[in-house]
Formats: sequence, structure tokens, C-alpha cells
Amino acid sequence: MRRGQLCLLSVGIGISLAACSATAPEARIDSELEFAPSIWSARKEANTPVDHDWVKSFGDASLSKLVNEALTKNPDMTVAAERLVRAQIAANVAGAGGRPEVTLGASGNKQELGGMGFGRPESYGVDLNVGWEPDIWGRYRKEQSAAIADAQASQQQYRAARSSLAAQVCKAWFALAESNQQVKLAEEALKTYESTQSSIQDRFERDMQAEGGSASQLRLSQTDVATAKAELSARKSDREMAQRQLELIVGRYPAGKEQGKVKLPKVPKQVPAGLPSELLLRRPDIISAERQYAAAGARVREAELAVYPSFRLTGSSGFSSSELGNVINSDMGVWSLGIGVTQYLFSGGRILGEINSRRSVDREAAAQLHRTVLQGFAEVEQALAMEKWLAQRERDINEAFELAAEASQAAEDDFRDGNGDVLTLFLAQNRKIVLNTQVVSIRRLRLNNRVDLHLALGGGFYIK
Repeated sequence: MRRGQLCLLSVGIGISLAACSATAPEARIDSELEFAPSIWSARKEANTPVDHDWVKSFGDASLSKLVNEALTKNPDMTVAAERLVRAQIAANVAGAGGRPEVTLGASGNKQELGGMGFGRPESYGVDLNVGWEPDIWGRYRKEQSAAIADAQASQQQYRAARSSLAAQVCKAWFALAESNQQVKLAEEALKTYESTQSSIQDRFERDMQAEGGSASQLRLSQTDVATAKAELSARKSDREMAQRQLELIVGRYPAGKEQGKVKLPKVPKQVPAGLPSELLLRRPDIISAERQYAAAGARVREAELAVYPSFRLTGSSGFSSSELGNVINSDMGVWSLGIGVTQYLFSGGRILGEINSRRSVDREAAAQLHRTVLQGFAEVEQALAMEKWLAQRERDINEAFELAAEASQAAEDDFRDGNGDVLTLFLAQNRKIVLNTQVVSIRRLRLNNRVDLHLALGGGFYIK
């Protein structure tokens, strides 16, 4: 084939491809923006900016390192990444119907008319065929535009998966830290009960019933010791489970070797609420739902454009010769051009049915977006409300623990001096120990809720 013909064909293909290029559909979230309140109902204070590096806000470099490891090794992230890859490929392939199709063919024919005494006619050829349906009405561009929106939705779903995994790592890290503290508290409780048992044992052996020593009191102290041992075993079991769970989330073999921190970090003071309207432009699941709604709208228009006539342009160019060696150099060029027009006159309701079906999908996508927006607002409001009440609970429990600690110390002093009864000592010690474990538990609840708040607000994080 002559070089000039190839160049001319290449230019034509380039022009047609440029004509079929598509862009993402416009945003369809205006009605939801009007729905957003001006302030959060659960937070009356001034709105502080959303934290865009919330993992590091907990002040633990080891936690940031684990989040980074999870994002690299967790199998769920590989699954999410591959889904995004397929969505991007689909966006690139979509709209192919409006692009030229080029095929290169070769043929050869050799025939012998046996018994007739005739010769052997031979024919060889090479040809290049081009078919193209120009996207005059933009139907294929709408198809590709919808696929681009799908890819954008998948990208937001991938982002949401990353944030969700980071939150899981944080919560598992806090659970392990709490377990470490609870084991330590259980060990301290066992020592306290053993010390009390030893004092009662000494008093009982000296037969000082008048001062409070009795067999029942000794048995009660022994029961407390046995119960404390069982509690310590349970706490150690919980810690091992927390270790394995964290390792599994990170993507390691769950060997139970991750030690974690010895105690929980402090809850960051700043509550990054931001503005309600910003939530719709930041939270990945809302953006994903909006992109799916935009894709549905583009597909409705694609179906509506199917009623317009379609044009099909065809062309071919090649060479033929009776000698195989002369095909490429032959001057016997063969070419053809053709055009076809197709207009649906009657399709048995298929086109109208497809339009109505896609309109139904569009309405469903709008409802899904509205539901996602409402759910997003609800999660933020709930997390903000929990932030307030959990903080109040922590203050109250800390106050109760301090009082219980003072009561326990006073009961121990009175018992040691021979002025107090042993039942008061048992009660005071038990209250102190129980409240001490609650102080740790409420701290983890507050940390977990802060993670939920960051997720609900769509806050980002940067991990090196």
C-alpha cells in the first residue's frame, strides 16, 4: 500500500477519534446541597476545620506505621484496587462503537480444474478495510461519559475502603492497648485480694474473732482471690485475641506477637466538625453515589438518542495480483467507499422500554444519593452527640473512681488499725477495681468514637 494512502487513512482515524472523545457528566448534587443545614444540631460550639491527617492526630508513630502496612498488605485493598482498575478500563473501552474499526486482510486462491485440460488460475490480494459509525448525535459519547462516571464512583469507593481499613487498624490498636492495661489492672487486683486474704488469714489464725476474724470472712477473701485469677486469665485471653485480630487486619499471619502500647493514648481535644455543606463534597460514599446518579442520567440520554438514525461509513483499499510476490508492489489498486443509513421505524417497544427502564434506574439512583446523604448527616450527628456524652461519662467515672480509691484506702487503714469491718473493706476494694477497669474502657470508647467521627466527616489522612 502506498505511503500516501496510509497517511491519509491515519489522519481520518485521528479526526474521528477526537470527535468521539467524552468527558465526565456534570455534578447532580445541587438539590442535596440545599438540603444541608448551616450548623450541626449536636454541636453548638464553633465549627473547627476537618482534620486532614487524622491518623497522626492520635500522636502515635507506631499506629501510623501499622496503617501504612495495612494499606500495602491487606488483601481487601488489593481487591478494591483491582475493581478500580477494571472500572478505568471499562471507561476507556466505552464508546468504542463510535470509533473506526480497521482490519487488514490477505487472501489467496489457487484452483485446478481437473480433467478439463485447463490451466491453474491463481489470485492473491491484500486489503485494508475501515468501518465507522460517526457519533453525530453523541450517543456513544454519552455511553462513555456514563462509564467515566462509573470509574469516578469506583475511585471514591477505593478511597472509602482505604479510610475504612485505617479506621479498623486504629480500633484494633486501641483494643490491644486497652487489653494491655486491663491485664495490668487485673494483676494489681489479684495482688490486692491476695494481700487482703493474707491479713484475714493471719487474724483468723490468731483467733481474733472479736476483732472481726471469722471463717466466713476468710472464705470470702479466698473467693475474691480465685475470682481475680479467673479475671486475669480472661484478660490475657482477650489480649491474645486482640493481638491476632490486629495482625490479621494489617495483613500479617495472626501469630499473636504484636505487643502494642502499654496504655491508651489521650483523646485529642479538638473535635473537627467542619461545615455540614462541606460533607457532601468530601465524603467518598456521597461522592460515589452522586457519580452513580450522574452515570444513570447519561445513560438515559444515551437511550433517548438511540431513536435517531445512524450512519455507517465503510471503505477499503488494497491490491491484487496473480503473482504472490507482486502483491505488495502491484499497481492494480482496488478501492471502494460506501455509506449506509439506518432508521428504526418499529422496534416492538424495545427502544421505548429501554428508555423507561433507564429512567427508573435514574430515579432509583437519585433516591440512593438522598439516602446516602441522610445517612452521612446522621452518622456525623450521632458521633458528635456521642463525643459529648462519652466525655461526660469519662468525667463522672473518673470522679467515682477517685472517691472509690479514697474509700478503699480508708477501709484498708481502718481494718489494719482494727477499727473497720472486713465487709466494708471487701466492698470498697471491689468498687475501686471495677471503676478502674471502666475508666480504661470508657477511654477506648471515646477513641473509637473519634475514629467514627473522622470517618463520618470524610477526613483524609497522609501516610508515608
